Amino acid sequence: MTIKFSRRRFLSTSAGALGAIAMPRLSRAADRPAITHGVQSGDVTVDGGVVWARADRPSQMLVEVATTESFKDSRALPPIAALPESDFTAKMLLENLPAGQDIFYRVRFRDLSHTAIEGEPVVGRFRTAPADRRDVRFVWGGDVAGQGWGINPDDGGMFTFSTMRKHRPDFFLHSGDTIYADGPIVSEVKLADGKTWKNVAIPEKAKVAETLDEYRAAHKYNFTDDNVRAFNAEVPIFVQWDDHEVTNNWSMSKELPAAYKERNISLLAARAARAFHEMYPMRESIVEPCRVYRQIAYGPHLDVFVLDERSYRGANGANLETSYGPASYFLGPDQIAWLKRGLLNSRATWKVIASDMPLSLIVSDTPKGGSEAFAQGDGPPRGRELEIADLLRFIKMAPIRNTVWLTADVHYAAAHYYDPNKAQFQDFEPFWEFVSGPLHAGTFGPNQLDNTFGPDVRFIKAPGKDNQNLPPSAGMQFFGHVRIDGGSGQMTVTLRDRADVALWSTTLDPTSA
Repeated sequence: MTIKFSRRRFLSTSAGALGAIAMPRLSRAADRPAITHGVQSGDVTVDGGVVWARADRPSQMLVEVATTESFKDSRALPPIAALPESDFTAKMLLENLPAGQDIFYRVRFRDLSHTAIEGEPVVGRFRTAPADRRDVRFVWGGDVAGQGWGINPDDGGMFTFSTMRKHRPDFFLHSGDTIYADGPIVSEVKLADGKTWKNVAIPEKAKVAETLDEYRAAHKYNFTDDNVRAFNAEVPIFVQWDDHEVTNNWSMSKELPAAYKERNISLLAARAARAFHEMYPMRESIVEPCRVYRQIAYGPHLDVFVLDERSYRGANGANLETSYGPASYFLGPDQIAWLKRGLLNSRATWKVIASDMPLSLIVSDTPKGGSEAFAQGDGPPRGRELEIADLLRFIKMAPIRNTVWLTADVHYAAAHYYDPNKAQFQDFEPFWEFVSGPLHAGTFGPNQLDNTFGPDVRFIKAPGKDNQNLPPSAGMQFFGHVRIDGGSGQMTVTLRDRADVALWSTTLDPTSA
């Protein structure tokens, strides 16, 4: 199949023509620009996606694209710069690609001073979303390198990524806590059984992240893992953030612990946001720089609504407001309005709402007290729950069918069925919420459940209150797998552990309006 590229985005020069230019054979690889942390793709839709790489010096990123692994009849994109201002990262939007097609991309960097000098290429791949009703498969989870559990080669590194890769998913929905900027990584951690967990340690992760370079380093640390790099080269990412990309439980009223010399939470959040957007292949908003929330259309069966529950929230507090206002903002009015419009206009069979925090699990902001998440305790909607009550009522009245919530954050696996007959607030249609993670962090839980929206626990796998912060080597690392059948539109959700054991599964039938 021939790829049709727009003249605006692609050079007419083919890979064959490029190959006709004699390239110098340098004696040392160090003399040529190198890719430092593999390649990534992300935010893939029916006709395109974003590719990303990082160089070791100021250079130009060169990208070739083809529909075959041999790169026969490939085309080359115009080069873009990778400069110190972006920590030598570069990302490029590929457009006008064929739907439902395996796309192969080859990235190399070219020296800015000597344009004949190019580094070794790295190849990645992704599959564009289908235009027809084909099967769709994806995985999701969150929480990476948390609680001091870093890359341990003796334990197979970040092993869950290798397990997820074997499923050959169409994409990976990362539910946040992509890093733990507030969590130092030390070389050794003593385990409860007397054994020693040995981390790969780097100087930048020896303390909490405060500078822009320290935030960048936390992301790059994860990309040094062999499992993560192999996964990133094959599986596009739909990424969102949560608190640990900045610091634990952050809101604009955050009182920073003594470990922080920089006391301005707004400045830390700004640095963290810049690093986050530099390090992932996201489609960027031209309206609001560093916007995280966005809608990703993945064919006739699926729209993914990626939320941002950090940037617009009010201060963490008691969460007991009885009327909606700035103190009870979580998504905030603008994002809520965007989500309602997107859900109302969606023609996809399934509308997946990617939430970085669960709806009805109580997460306390300790030691300060108060609420970190939506839930504040049993009873009618109060505080941040007012947003959810309004949204659920809107979904019912519209009516909007087949919404599913996917989340992580609490470091255990669970399936919650929301039943209005069991709820304090009852003006909504039943729906499911599925929780997975951690992918590579300490395992905790379970959290206390809030009955406001009537959640019924259909499955849970957690270590129990007397056995918290289990290391990845304990095996309780979880991810979710979703398959949407192209013919019937049925959605099968399976919760799995890092050994790829299917812990629990359910199949949901779509309903029509």
